[in-house]
Amino acid sequence: MPPSKSPSVVAEGAEGSGPALGRGPSETAISFETEPSRYRHWRLDIEGPVATLTLAVDPEGGLFEGYTLKLNSYDLGVDIELHDAVQRLRFEHPEVKAVVITGGLEKVFCAGANIGMLAGASHSHKVNFCKFTNETRCSIEEASEKSSQHYVAALNGTTSGGGYEVAMSAERILLVDDRATTVSLPEVPLLGVLPGTGGLTRLVDKRRVRRDRADVFATLAEGIGGTTAVDWGLVDELATPSEFAAATGRLAAEAAASSDRPDSAVGVELTPLGIDWFSDSIEGRFVSAVIDRGNRVVDIEIRGPRTAPPADTDELVGEGDTYWLLALARELDGLLLHLRFNEPDLGVFHLRSRGDRGLVLAHDRFLAENATNWLVRELVLYWGRTLKRLDLSSRTLFALVEPGSCFAGSLFEIVLASDRSYMLTGIFEDDADPLPPAVVVLDEMNLGTLPMGNGITRLQSHFCLDEAGVEAARGLLGVELDAEAADAAGLVTFTPDDLDWADEIRIATEERASYSPDALTGMEANHRFVGPETVETKVFGRLTAWQNWVFQRPNAVGPEGGLRSYGSGRRPSYDHRRV
Repeated sequence: MPPSKSPSVVAEGAEGSGPALGRGPSETAISFETEPSRYRHWRLDIEGPVATLTLAVDPEGGLFEGYTLKLNSYDLGVDIELHDAVQRLRFEHPEVKAVVITGGLEKVFCAGANIGMLAGASHSHKVNFCKFTNETRCSIEEASEKSSQHYVAALNGTTSGGGYEVAMSAERILLVDDRATTVSLPEVPLLGVLPGTGGLTRLVDKRRVRRDRADVFATLAEGIGGTTAVDWGLVDELATPSEFAAATGRLAAEAAASSDRPDSAVGVELTPLGIDWFSDSIEGRFVSAVIDRGNRVVDIEIRGPRTAPPADTDELVGEGDTYWLLALARELDGLLLHLRFNEPDLGVFHLRSRGDRGLVLAHDRFLAENATNWLVRELVLYWGRTLKRLDLSSRTLFALVEPGSCFAGSLFEIVLASDRSYMLTGIFEDDADPLPPAVVVLDEMNLGTLPMGNGITRLQSHFCLDEAGVEAARGLLGVELDAEAADAAGLVTFTPDDLDWADEIRIATEERASYSPDALTGMEANHRFVGPETVETKVFGRLTAWQNWVFQRPNAVGPEGGLRSYGSGRRPSYDHRRV
């Protein structure tokens, strides 16, 4: 890749990168690490309690060759920068209480996902792109709802498709009233696909747009503006061009006034992780991964804290991004994104842990005792978002609980997130200096602090909302459970002894790797998300079902389909049979 392209693509032969992985978007090594001085598409300005994120996409700054990012359209590289900005605002700027998202081009907010990119990308890249953008939108919504960092969308011009989906992630939407600007979701009438970032779901489930009006809106390519957009609930307010800046300032001030974030507090800088992601042996401070390509397996080790928790929140701030849970969340989050985009053939994750479970529980207690502190709140929410990223992994998750593991409290959530768990009974007899038998421990972190996307705990999901199982587990808080006790409590799947351990895991892994990845993805997602639906689970569930199907249909990606015909001057030719 030439140096003029986005720094989020690792060039072939780049130092420490290894070779590029192929020609297409899903086969090219992508890095998710960036910082504001490297942004090509967003500008972050902070004035007192209000931050402004201005989208001014560099047309030639696409992540890959072959398309131009016209009219503030975006690709994955643009959203990687947005994701980074949202994270930094939450951790580095506790004084920021309101965030305004607006456009930096004349009469253009955002034209949505770039059609050329979508038309040329592999199917897996399109689906993973939509998944990542959805996760970023959900993090914006969480910032407003749970971090009291409120988002306002100030739409200064054309807002279509994914641009309107960005706007819908904000709490309030202001639209310029210039008699020309509209908001639209034109995917169905123009492209033969669906809004890929939760547009249809947020339209009715979040914005509460009446379903008959939503039907009209989602099939009206030119969109809706003016008073009709307000009346229908598509936006919250209008402002003329001359009043637009003042109205934006007023909404931001109102949002900031409702925030409980501190007026003056020291933020935590998110420094580079310094991890070589493009290696078969990935090594961080608290996360490591060893890749076995022959068996399509990744062995992931999560490490517990090495020291006692801070004495107080001032000491926590002093530790900065070296603090255990923050460093762990960043490393695991980065690993999950790397594996999602750069290693699609690896189908099974073995999830292990190593460390002092007593220290894990001590850190959990520290976080619980200081839950009202702004930084503690962000730490816990970030760990929760990372666990959600794990929940949404389209890979088989096997948790392996062995002697020396530290699956306790906040880390036991990884066991609960897994499709199966194996816990060794006894010790490894052949070890020269065998460790004591493995134990697991539940604490308050497992009872609601870290909910899944559907709003229930992983403990409730594990027991399929059977309250008897959940209550029995609740009665075991703080108890060290060996394999026999954990099995009796229904908390683990299998408890082989040393004689059977290796063979049982090998056979299960080989069997899993031999199945159809498509069938496994559907089966695992169905089993992981039991119980109620939320906007979040609808967005991701429908993304899996709808986009995986619609994005492969000839009506979308065939030679005469909507995506390939767009901008060519010819109308798409559809197969009109309903199937």
